[in-house]
Amino acid sequence: MKINGNAVRPGMVIEHKGQLWRAVKSQQTQPGKGGAYNQVELKSLLGGTKLNERFRASENVERVRLDEKSYQFLYADNDHLTFMDTEDYEQITLDAEIVGDARAYLQDGMEVTIHAYEGQVISAALPDTVALAVTETEPVVKGQTAASSFKPAMLENGTRTMVPPHIEVGTRIVISTVDGSYTERAKD
Repeated sequence: MKINGNAVRPGMVIEHKGQLWRAVKSQQTQPGKGGAYNQVELKSLLGGTKLNERFRASENVERVRLDEKSYQFLYADNDHLTFMDTEDYEQITLDAEIVGDARAYLQDGMEVTIHAYEGQVISAALPDTVALAVTETEPVVKGQTAASSFKPAMLENGTRTMVPPHIEVGTRIVISTVDGSYTERAKD
């Protein structure tokens, strides 16, 4: 499906220079001279490389539709992850590279969306957030909560993040699987 170059938005998958790319960031720019363009940061779905590209409104870009299917995460075995189709219970094993850095947030039984293009799996998307318990952090210092400062914390999955001063060991918090940042306190 052809779209205008200025219609490329984050999350879209396009075919460009013979490869599949996911738009990570886009910014509409209207310079004083010349026509407007869309500055887009692209990430290769197969190689992981990044590319900054300018698309003008007059350019056409091929938008790619991916097949999406819901799978349940079963287990990890070294560099392989095993998922089960939630409809027909068939299992597939994928390289951990498909998930990338978000692998640290995979939990048993988690629903994951697997994206495929022409029968080949190219990416897996975790839920936007995940709830984890804080296993290690500095104690609360009286008066520190008035400032908008953050302190380091270790989570149950072994990752580190910055949390507000009122968060204590044992508190369950919601973390973004995209960048590992603190979102809110979990509602248990």
